[in-house]
Formats: sequence, C-alpha cells, structure tokens
Amino acid sequence: MKISIINKPKNTEKLVATAARLCYSKKTGRELFEKFEPREMEKLNDKLLSLGHYSPFEHAHFTFSIEGISRVCSHQLVRHRIANYSQKSQRYNREAGTKIVVPPSVKAKDLESEYIEIFWKTQKLYEHLIENDIPEEDARYILPAGIETNLIMTMNIRSLFNFFSLRLCKQSQWEIRELAKNIWVKCKEESPGIFTHATPCNTCKTRECQDG
Repeated sequence: MKISIINKPKNTEKLVATAARLCYSKKTGRELFEKFEPREMEKLNDKLLSLGHYSPFEHAHFTFSIEGISRVCSHQLVRHRIANYSQKSQRYNREAGTKIVVPPSVKAKDLESEYIEIFWKTQKLYEHLIENDIPEEDARYILPAGIETNLIMTMNIRSLFNFFSLRLCKQSQWEIRELAKNIWVKCKEESPGIFTHATPCNTCKTRECQDG
C-alpha cells in the first residue's frame, strides 16, 4: 500500500488553537489567528488534548491518497463515517490486470502460489464474461474481496484520533492496522505536536499496539 497526503491545512496548530481561543475571547477569529504566538499555541493545543476537548480539531482536515489496499480493507475503512471517500469504481473501470492483496497468514503457510492461481482464474473468467458482452458492473460479481483498490479520503483531526484509537490496536485486522500506522506516520510528520498524542490506542491502553 502507498499513502500520500495530497491536501492539508497551511497552519494546522494555529487553526486549532484559534478555534479554541475564540470561544473565550472578544476578538475575531482573524485577529486571533494573526497574532497567535507559537509557544502559546503549542501550550493551548496540549491542554486541549490532555482534557479531551476535541471539537476545535474538527476544523482541520487532511486528504489522503490511498493506493493498493484490498476491498476488504476499504469496506472496514468506510465504516468510519465522519469522513469523505471517493473510491475507484468497479462499475466503470475494467479490473483486468489488477493485483490482489495476499494476507501474511497465507504466505506463512506457503499457500501464496495456490491463492494467486485461483485469483488469476477468476480474472480470466471476469475477462471472458466481458468478452461475451457482460457489462463490467455485472462481471465484477466474480471478483474476490482481496482485489486491490484506490481511494481518496478526507478526515478531520478529531475523526483521525478516533480512527487511530480503534485501528492501531492489535485487535484490529492486520491490513487496516497497517493502513492506520501508515496514515499516523504521515500525520506525525506534518503536525508532530498534535499527532504524537494519538498514542497509545484507547482500546487496550497499551504501548504494545504501537511498538509491536
């Protein structure tokens, strides 16, 4: 899989701090945004995170290009409903030549060659259906859930925190956990002052979920 941030706020930390400060200030949002000192901004954001006051973080959105995950993983991802998704359509795109995701458990049992062989048989049947004038929207029914897909996801920081709290946990399935870790790393690179607070996960309260 490959994750890229393709859109982000120009001043994430300042935007969040301004939204929080506005609630208790007589100044306008513009005035606060222009005059926020970096140290004051950092201190306020740390306080918001420590108190669990997440609503100001909803103003900041990140957009990700997500490539090469399975349809299994994408079905789990879109259950996080406070987000926007645009996914490659199997109705309007011919899936001939598309790759499939192989789970580590299959590789560990030396079953990868059999797994891929069956996949290519479904690919050939898919292509045969299309060659016989079956529309892509109907031919796709034969395709496995492990087939790769691409999508764009936009999510605000509060929703990202919720996503990380659930999907960084070792109780999550391996692929969506790997996706969450990749997104988390990208977010930390962009706004370390905020996203370092996304660990440990809130599901089992252990560092093991991030370090393992």
